[in-house]
Amino acid sequence: MIIVVLAAIAVVMFVVVVSSVKIIRPYERGLVERLGKYHATEEPGLRLIFPFIDRMVRVDMRERVVDVPPQEVITSDNVVVSVDAVVYYEATDPQRLVYNVVDFYLAVTKLAQTNLRNVIGDMQLDGALTSRDTINTRLREILDDATDKWGTRVVRVEIQRIDPPSDVMSAMHEQMKAERTRRAVVTAAAGEREAAITRAEGMKQSAILEAEGMRQSAILEAEGLASATRTAAEAEKFRQEAVSEGEAAAIRTVYQAIHDGKASADVIAIKYLEALQTVANGQATKLIIPAELSGIVGALGGMKDLFAAMDASNGVVAPKP
Repeated sequence: MIIVVLAAIAVVMFVVVVSSVKIIRPYERGLVERLGKYHATEEPGLRLIFPFIDRMVRVDMRERVVDVPPQEVITSDNVVVSVDAVVYYEATDPQRLVYNVVDFYLAVTKLAQTNLRNVIGDMQLDGALTSRDTINTRLREILDDATDKWGTRVVRVEIQRIDPPSDVMSAMHEQMKAERTRRAVVTAAAGEREAAITRAEGMKQSAILEAEGMRQSAILEAEGLASATRTAAEAEKFRQEAVSEGEAAAIRTVYQAIHDGKASADVIAIKYLEALQTVANGQATKLIIPAELSGIVGALGGMKDLFAAMDASNGVVAPKP
């Protein structure tokens, strides 16, 4: 009998000890309730409570995710789209998380669905499809402010899908196809335009270079012709100067010979006639009549008398004129 009592006492003591020892993991916090009333929040580690008097509620402090089911939302341009999202949150105050909301998962799901309708309902379809970051940011701010009293913090919100109806999707595909076709046509036209401009620029540059080459060739040819003309003129001038100098030297020589030989007027008249013969044989069209024509005639008359005297001395009778 005593053994049974001792065994019962040992079992009770074991149950009491096991009930009083609590181990809190690093990602948990323990809420201690004493006689049904909040008593304290325990940190991770080994903790002891009074059995049958205290009760400990463990709260997971890790980041968790809530999958918001798909729902239909009407955009501002009256298009019905199906939208679903995920919400990432973490507990910041385990006491408020336990005592301020009964089912946090259900509450945050309904809150996210309601605000998805409000946020996307203010946008057009094109804006909703291209502004997911904006939707995520606005929805996170709304949910974070609403769930603050529940002791949680909404880390981020991600829109998984925005699915328009099939007929709208078909129209969007046709629009996208037409837009891509237009872009292709515009790109091809721009390419042809650039090619035409490039060809025109090439032809322009070729014409400019050809004209420049012709101009340079004409300049060089003109410069060569001018140089040749100048050279010919200089050669002719040099020749004329040489001829003039030669003639002057000849005249000086003749004059000096006449002067040294003390030639008579008859010799001078003969030289004068030779000079007139030379002038008459030239290409000139003018006839030069010397101013000393009377003196020359007189000299010629003297020469006639001289010849007549010479003939008389030789016994020759001169013919009558």
